[in-house]
Amino acid sequence: MANQVQYFIETQLPDHQKHYNSFTFPSVLSPNPTSIPSSLSLFTKAIKSQKPFLDSLLLTAGAVLFRGFPVETAKDFNDVIEAFGFEELPYVGGAAPRTNVVGRVFTANESPPDQKIPFHHEMAQVPEFPSKLFFFCEVEPGSGGETPIVLSHIVYERMKEKYPEFVARLEDHGLIYTRVLGEGDDPSSPIGRGWKSTFLTTDKKVAEERAAKLGMKLEWIGDGVKTIMGPIPAVKYDESRQRKIWFNSMVAAYTGWEDARNDPVKAVTFGDGEPLPADTIYECLKILEEECVAIPWKKGDVLLIDNWAVLHSRRSFDPPRRVLASLCK
Repeated sequence: MANQVQYFIETQLPDHQKHYNSFTFPSVLSPNPTSIPSSLSLFTKAIKSQKPFLDSLLLTAGAVLFRGFPVETAKDFNDVIEAFGFEELPYVGGAAPRTNVVGRVFTANESPPDQKIPFHHEMAQVPEFPSKLFFFCEVEPGSGGETPIVLSHIVYERMKEKYPEFVARLEDHGLIYTRVLGEGDDPSSPIGRGWKSTFLTTDKKVAEERAAKLGMKLEWIGDGVKTIMGPIPAVKYDESRQRKIWFNSMVAAYTGWEDARNDPVKAVTFGDGEPLPADTIYECLKILEEECVAIPWKKGDVLLIDNWAVLHSRRSFDPPRRVLASLCK
């Protein structure tokens, strides 16, 4: 089987990468044009045989974009995910409305195209979250629609330098996330996942049991429910890289958890119940934007993100756009 030198080549996107001392973020891999003509089967075989190389690259860079490979359909994308061999994580407790497409493949957040989705670590507001995320561009956006990504430890370092007391309080108390869910999904909302699909049941008692396993409290309101999660850490320690990370959905909740049922300012507080300072939240948002990278999607792109290292978001877009996703333990 071809080794990574023969099959995978690292390519540069000068306007869409950040260069740090020992690595480039994200890493971009393409098929070597001098090797055997690329096919899906060759791609999946190369993933399996070069897994140590790909794992090492992901550990260093935090995110890897596969561009120029023959991934055309949701089924192809599912084959790529399977080739990596990561265990699937059921989507229980997440906020975004999603639909299963095939196998382990779901739609990405289905909220309206004019809405931005703020930066977050996937499912940072619950104890069981994915370690890795896959995204796949099946249909390129008409315009916009990038998925900006940012290195979490860089955000932590900048926030600690600028707001040491705020960060110390976050580390001491963590965060509480509060959200009101309707019964069914609301596709007009970026956090419109109803309680039935959130807990994968139509039975309130089963929903309560599943919430309890997450450490989440439920308060039933008519046909909806208020979920209260926390206190939960806002800063974690990434053992594999030996560094602290800005592992939370604080900015996403405070600036984006808004719909007919939810007021974003009340959606997240310090773990002791005290409100968060708005000016600090918006300064954090500025840091996230300054440090992020946003590569425009091309059809067939597969983006692998280490959820321990990287926060992601979504910019608004002009349709069409179809980006699919998968979560791994």
